[in-house]
Amino acid sequence: MSDWLHNLPVPWMALVIFGFTYLLAASIYAVVARLATEKRAASFKAISPGMLPVLGIIFGLFVAFTAAQVWGDSDRASAAVSREASALRSAVLLGAGLPAETEARLQGYVRAYVEQAATVEWPMMARHAASLKAAPPALADALQLVITMTPRGAGQQTAQREIVTALEQALDARRQRIIISMAAVNPVKWWCLYLQAACALLVIGLVHCDNRLAASIAMGLFATGVAASVLLIAAHDRPFTGEISITPEPLLQIMPDAPPKRG
Repeated sequence: MSDWLHNLPVPWMALVIFGFTYLLAASIYAVVARLATEKRAASFKAISPGMLPVLGIIFGLFVAFTAAQVWGDSDRASAAVSREASALRSAVLLGAGLPAETEARLQGYVRAYVEQAATVEWPMMARHAASLKAAPPALADALQLVITMTPRGAGQQTAQREIVTALEQALDARRQRIIISMAAVNPVKWWCLYLQAACALLVIGLVHCDNRLAASIAMGLFATGVAASVLLIAAHDRPFTGEISITPEPLLQIMPDAPPKRG
């Protein structure tokens, strides 16, 4: 599905998806009603109603497989952000074992990294435009700062080693969330999902071609189920896009406070 649909608020997204699905059902109903003349009606009625459960099961499997991908991407994205925040928090806490000046610089780098992630990377991930080509400058500077320092005593040496590990974990979690931000249900899956739904709607219309009220009710109910399934998947399709998306709040919560201004 296109970017503009995923960026819509959920009520407007629901309106578009339900409207399109009902329009599809109404079009199929109109074609069947027009073709169901006295001669063709008997042929239409000869289609076995036993096809409906089969088509419904296949549609359900399509929905389940697509939803499994979406839920998996969302869970992995949330876990990556949480792991990134936890690693940065560990680095900041362990910084208390470093000299005061080094600790202050480390906190400044972490704060700059979080600000860049929240204000620059998150909008880029929402547009599928984030890239792994360049490492974040603030985190690279933090790593260089800690690695090049000369520890005094076993305590600072341990803190240095643990901070480097935490910063590397944060970088790895960042890579994971950017990779996951590229994930989306591809157009082939959407087309197959709606094609299967159209086949089921067509069979419903053909089986009930001699009773237009029954056909319209059955097709309307099935179309509602289709639209609800598509809305549920589309609203969670892209982990960092749309009203229901993963926010940088975990990172913002661990961001060190800025030092007070002097004078």
